[in-house]
Amino acid sequence: MKILFGVQGTGNGHISRCRTLAKALKAAGAEVDYIFSGRDAKDYFDMNDFGNYKTYKGMSFVTQNGKINIRKTVSRIRAFRLIKDVRELNLDEYDTIISDFEPVSAWAAYHQERQCLGISNQVICQYLKPKEYGLIANAIMKFYAPVTDPVGLHWFHFGHSLIPPIIDPMTKHEENGRIVVYLPFESLENIINLLEPFSQQYAFDCFHPSIEQPLVESNINLYPLSRDMFTQAIASCSGVISNTGFALISEALVLGKKILTKPVLGQFEQIYNGHCLEKLELATVMQTLNKSLLEYWLNQSSPEPVIYPEVAPQLAEWIVSGQKEPLSELSRHLWQQTTFPNHVQQKIIELGYGL
Repeated sequence: MKILFGVQGTGNGHISRCRTLAKALKAAGAEVDYIFSGRDAKDYFDMNDFGNYKTYKGMSFVTQNGKINIRKTVSRIRAFRLIKDVRELNLDEYDTIISDFEPVSAWAAYHQERQCLGISNQVICQYLKPKEYGLIANAIMKFYAPVTDPVGLHWFHFGHSLIPPIIDPMTKHEENGRIVVYLPFESLENIINLLEPFSQQYAFDCFHPSIEQPLVESNINLYPLSRDMFTQAIASCSGVISNTGFALISEALVLGKKILTKPVLGQFEQIYNGHCLEKLELATVMQTLNKSLLEYWLNQSSPEPVIYPEVAPQLAEWIVSGQKEPLSELSRHLWQQTTFPNHVQQKIIELGYGL
């Protein structure tokens, strides 16, 4: 089977889960070409698993100081270039098209009347119709990267044919008391102002895209983005402070890390993620960089981990087999392999869902 896989490059979470799925697709015998859009070609890193990938301009949301900047987002859309890229992407040689919220591959499939698997957290809006999105946001999510066959990823199924997060198997190390901070959409100055009052009592390791080399400021360790270093830090830390994207939160849940998360203002996906985490009591959510809430959270103990199955190998086999099994069966099978902490199980029962 030959597959074209389009990946949203704006956030590292999309790339992280697609890297995991790339390994599984290769093991399942698929031949896959990858395209990425949403960031400059020079800004991609740790891309060996994607072979001779291609990059496109695509579309992306622009954030500034932890908030979506609509004016800049609109001003950076290059509609004619996007249309040109979509028209020139020939899909004839591919058996299957996959889009992880990537617009060039999705729109090319739409215009060439091809089926397109949409594998992402974003496509859950087609199942759940979150009230947090509203009419405009739901329209954006539907038409940004339109797909015919949505495969939604989520922390819980909420009664729909969703599947658990796609993450690499992770080994939890003994906690070292350090707190990992990854708030790439917040200004570094604001992050340091948040952490500084607690930096004598707690050890913070902050990863941020504006850092070019490791340094220490106000007793806070600052690091450039590095997948290997970040993975090591997450495995042994005692807590994670992050924006409310899907991939990192999923990793933290599996490792049993306490989570303090701030949704990017104006980004409805992250706002909805935050509501889901609060609803299931999986994380502490702050709407602003709140020092009082940070102090409260720092005094909390680590939770029990969520045990999710290895989704990638089973999903890859499902794709390569031609999706013969209904998605509902794949979903049911994967959730049967999932175990939640007792307090989360109780919340699920209170919400009226079976386990």
